[in-house]
Amino acid sequence: MQRVKSFVKGRYFIERIGFLPRPRYFSAQPNYAQNDDPQEQVLVEGRAKSRAAILNRPSALNALNTSMAARLKRLYESWEENPDIGFVLMKGSGRAFCAGSDVVALYQLIGEGKVEECKSFFETLYKFVYVQGTFIKPHVAVLDGITMGCGAGISLPGMFRLVTDKTAFSHPEVHMGFHPDAGASFYLSRLPGYLGEYLALTGEKLDGTEMIACGLATHYCLNARLHMIEERLGKLVNDDPSVIETSLAQYGDLVYPDRSSVLHKIDTIDKCFCHDTVEEIIYSLENEAAETLDEWCKKTLKKLKEASPLSLKVTLRSIREGRFQTLDQCLAREYRITLNGIFKRVSNDFSEGVRARILDKDFAPKWDPPTLEHASEDMVESYFTLLNESGPELDLPISLREPYI
Repeated sequence: MQRVKSFVKGRYFIERIGFLPRPRYFSAQPNYAQNDDPQEQVLVEGRAKSRAAILNRPSALNALNTSMAARLKRLYESWEENPDIGFVLMKGSGRAFCAGSDVVALYQLIGEGKVEECKSFFETLYKFVYVQGTFIKPHVAVLDGITMGCGAGISLPGMFRLVTDKTAFSHPEVHMGFHPDAGASFYLSRLPGYLGEYLALTGEKLDGTEMIACGLATHYCLNARLHMIEERLGKLVNDDPSVIETSLAQYGDLVYPDRSSVLHKIDTIDKCFCHDTVEEIIYSLENEAAETLDEWCKKTLKKLKEASPLSLKVTLRSIREGRFQTLDQCLAREYRITLNGIFKRVSNDFSEGVRARILDKDFAPKWDPPTLEHASEDMVESYFTLLNESGPELDLPISLREPYI
């Protein structure tokens, strides 16, 4: 328990290394039914001194598409320039905050050869993540419910992240032949120890208390009291971050992860996931399982062996490089990995992963390459090479919006 409690104190460590922004004043399967009106997919609520952006595709667990990402970017840029708006809140409709990208739509576009439309989605999404990560006004993300993949990317860079007893956070990309993106290599790499590698390579879920403990979230409250916080924030006429902080804390709870939390395995995680290669990580876990007979090690090994071998190697390298890069550098690298992936230069694992997990639901993907041994260094390197035929690199306005270090 003492080690877990230290995670709460670790939040201040993460602040120092740059994950939590400094104040700058100024798995149920979704139903991907289409609602093509971007104004309906992202609703806006006007408040005394603030605005609220509401992700509104509840039947699809608020999965993001290009029009939603573009509307969010336009709204945030206009709100940042509006002196009458002091801070911004983001939340989701229904039982999810955001389940990530609309992978079914992306799967269909790739199948139809419309990779330029896929490219447009990721370019728009990553540019919005950069706007969020450099937003000069206080931001409150209400992560109530499912928060997966890029759903975390569009919210975690903000100043305040409020979680509840309904929050379920995860990065399951490696099980769909993809990689944690939308800034994930920036914030996961800055978690204590090698927790980020563990979350990225296994897709393990965290609840709200665990997100508080490791620094991914700043505040916690029960879902039943969430309306009180939103009502309180809606009445604020002061955009001082300390006032917003007080309002969030007023109905908040002091919580610690329970005994079953994976955070109690942090010593084993650090011991096994500190290695340089996926093969070494698996070997270390196998030795730990043999020595301790720990069921957790066996379950972790099972998750690793179910994932795309190539995605595991690409993801580990991405997280490790993210430790030494700024947000804009991480987004540029992730964009490169993504485009090299969707253009199928090496593998079709993303489409195969979506088919197996979301569409056919047979959970029996035929990964290519099928094993870690067959996933060569040249294959991995090809995901990190500069773009040429795929188009230009990601162009972010770093001269106008300075990233956090």
